[in-house]
Order: sequence, then structure tokens, then C-alpha cells
Amino acid sequence: MKKIFGEINLTWKKLIIFAIVCGVYTGIMAILPITRDTSFRDISITFEWWILFGILIIINSKSPKDSAFKCFIFFLISQPLVYLVQVPFYELKWEIFKYYPGWFVWTLCTIPMGFIGYYLKKDKWWGLFILTPILLFLGYHYNGFLSETLSFFPNHLISTIFCLTTLIIYPLYIFKNKKVRIAGIIISIIIIITMSIFATANKSMYNTTILISSPEKVIFDNTYKVSLEDEKYGKVFIVYEKNIEDYMVNAEFNKTGKTKFIIESPQGEKHIFDLTINRSSYHIEEIKN
Repeated sequence: MKKIFGEINLTWKKLIIFAIVCGVYTGIMAILPITRDTSFRDISITFEWWILFGILIIINSKSPKDSAFKCFIFFLISQPLVYLVQVPFYELKWEIFKYYPGWFVWTLCTIPMGFIGYYLKKDKWWGLFILTPILLFLGYHYNGFLSETLSFFPNHLISTIFCLTTLIIYPLYIFKNKKVRIAGIIISIIIIITMSIFATANKSMYNTTILISSPEKVIFDNTYKVSLEDEKYGKVFIVYEKNIEDYMVNAEFNKTGKTKFIIESPQGEKHIFDLTINRSSYHIEEIKN
């Protein structure tokens, strides 16, 4: 571990190869259907892995300018590649690059961040002021992933563990000064505890509409009762939608899996549906007697 945190001879050739590999890999993860709602696709959406890459470049650079330029070139190569890999598989082809400007802004920001970040190597107490914003940003990611994992286990479990681990690794291996290292670990532990509490109190939900009153399926109003056979998956309720002037069943799901959805009339007549819940989609089909 110590070797990658400061003992790598990071030549420009190695940096460019590393940028190409990261960009191509990320683009592939973004298009594979099997990676949807998993930690493997997170690298194409969130920052936790790119934070690691940036820190490794900074720690293995030879000067503030070297750090700034290497960070900039790494992201300038890798980020467009992420979208380029997806072009053949994207319905609108080259229009996928409409999502790139936001990442280009971040790419420009790597110049000052790489320059300032280099001073982490000075191993001084004020290095904590440089590292703490990074730890807070990583803690924000940890909170989001943990919330997802608690609700839709095992979705994003690897990303949750990765953020938790790197929150400890960064102060532990960046700093050699024992007092600074301990202070950094304490900051990380405080962030972990705080974000864990937030994630536990605010679990992720999948809010959607699963049924609209219609002659083709089931006609109902607010006198009907709706329920899930297993309430651990969340809750369902009838609402009136003014825009379409009709009743619908809305759902708040907090778990993936299979259960049954039941709608019952005031007279006791029941319609029962098989319901499959995914993280951001569902499938419902009425059981015919």
C-alpha cells in the first residue's frame, strides 16, 4: 500500500496508458446491462474512484506543477473516452457528448486541485485543511451508497465498502506524521459515524405509480383498499390525479423482490397481482382465477 502512495515512478507514458484504461473500462461498465444498479456502474456516475485516481497522481508527482498538469491530462483523456466508448451503443450516437461539459468543468478544476493537493506531501498539520474537503465529499458518496444498500441490498454494497475503506486509508497512508495521521483518521471516523446515522434514518425509496383506474384493468376509487401481501417491501395508496381526472395507485418501495399487490372493493371483491420490484422499475401482472 505504501508503494502506491508515493513510491510509483509516474512517467507521462504510464499516466497516459492509465488514463486510456480507466476511460475505456468506465465506458464499458456504463453500457453493460448486467451492471445496472450495481457498484460496477458507479464509476461512470459518481466520483469515489476518480478521487482515488486523482490522489494517487498527486501523491506520486514530483512538484505542484507536475501534479496539476498530470491530473489535468489524465482527466482530459479519460473522460471523453468514457463517452466515446458508448457512442456505438447510444441511440442518438454522438449526442451522448452533451453530458460531457459538466465533466469538462471538473477537468479544468483538476489544475488548481492538483497543484494545491501536492502540498499534502509536506506532511504538515495544515494538510488536514486540504484533505478534509475531500473526505467530506467522499463521505457524501458513502451516505448515498449506504442508503441504497440498506434499502435495496446488495445494490452498491461494494461502493459502500470502498468509500468506507478509502476514508480510513487516505489519512493513514498520505501522512507520515503520527499526530497528523491520527487527527485525519479521527476526522474520517466522525464523517463515517455521521453519514451512517443519516443513511440509516433516510433510506432510499422507489416512488412510482403501479396502477391507474381503467376499464381495461380495474376500475377503482378512494373507497377501495390496496395493500401488499408482504409489507416489508413498502406501502401502496390510492390518490386522485387532477391532471388526468382519475384515480391511481402510488407506491413507495424500499426493497427489491417479489410479492403480491391486492386491491379490494367495498363489497369484498379482490383483484390480486403478481408484483416484481426492481430498483427503478417494476412488473405487475394480474392473477386470473
